[in-house]
Amino acid sequence: MTDLRTGVRDDFAEVFGREPDGVWSAPGRVNLIGEHTDYNLGFVLPFAINRRTVAAVGARDDRVLRVGSTFADEVVEVSLDELAPEVLSGWSAYPLGVAWALGQFGADLAAVPGVDILLDSNVPVGAGLSSSAAIEGAVAVALNDLWRLGFDRRTLARVGQRAENVAVGAPTGIMDQSASLLGERDAAVFLDCRSLDSEVVPLGLEAAGLEILIIDTGVTHSHATGGYAERRASCEEGARILGVEALRDVSVGDLDRARELMDDVTFRRVRHVVTEDQRVLDTVRTLREQGPGAIGGLLDASHVSMRDDFEISVPELDLAVETAQANGAIGARMTGGGFGGSAIALVPTDALSRVLVALDGAFAEHGFGQPDLFTVQASEGARRES
Repeated sequence: MTDLRTGVRDDFAEVFGREPDGVWSAPGRVNLIGEHTDYNLGFVLPFAINRRTVAAVGARDDRVLRVGSTFADEVVEVSLDELAPEVLSGWSAYPLGVAWALGQFGADLAAVPGVDILLDSNVPVGAGLSSSAAIEGAVAVALNDLWRLGFDRRTLARVGQRAENVAVGAPTGIMDQSASLLGERDAAVFLDCRSLDSEVVPLGLEAAGLEILIIDTGVTHSHATGGYAERRASCEEGARILGVEALRDVSVGDLDRARELMDDVTFRRVRHVVTEDQRVLDTVRTLREQGPGAIGGLLDASHVSMRDDFEISVPELDLAVETAQANGAIGARMTGGGFGGSAIALVPTDALSRVLVALDGAFAEHGFGQPDLFTVQASEGARRES
């Protein structure tokens, strides 16, 4: 983090010709369990990770917003007076969308100065670790401070979600932003996506001798396109058929009735969400009563449900999960929106090297590109760095 903070300050000075007023950061996230339940107003259990996006930000004496990134050559510029979703596009829609969305939640954008923003990150893009929420979180806490808005973290999570839904056009729920803004060290965030009530659930991984291994397949995805939106539409259709506001209101005991009312594809989409909600509740209870070593079966069942019922896995993700399971992982599942990205494996520390070697060999044997393998620790959420 020290290098990232120093680097973004230096880059800000080079791009904008002055020092920033401060540096803020926000983490990516791993979803331990609870996939595609968030926009169905259900339950999720993500945690913030020790991979972060940093934002060096400085106020201006005019109405101009400028945003640059170490990952892009151009600096994008827009006036606060013209800021609207329809003028935003590409990567800059994430940070500039946050500025617009703050206005949607009550910030008086006519009374704030412009800003310069320079972004850097070590959260992998397209890996299912929510690099987008890390950008949104870092920019949200920075502007909240610089513009003296006084918004709480839960409101800033909603701001990030609005930016992603409207300015970017990705129909995501609020899980990613909540994890990035509310995370704590060695803990997950148990989030009720209807009430937005959240509770910190200790993980106790280090004490149990366990690691969370990320297996980034290198298969990229985008929530703003195709399959994600189709799955969401199926969920909404299932809720309509069952006469409920959201699939959160459907229990496992309702699934027999649901099967009789809808086509097979819609039913399987519904079944994934309903059973996944229950798996989240079971995981929280198991963590509290038995500890992290007892949740492996729930992680495994989650992957099977996403692979077979929600149909969002890909061969690389299935291979990652199966190889980890066969070589000592307690449990494994794909994580994130699907159609690529990463899998996670809960691995005893003394089995980690065996799992790493097996994964490299399996991907090579199947002719896939080598995965990016790294462990993550549960980290604290968005914060001011300097």
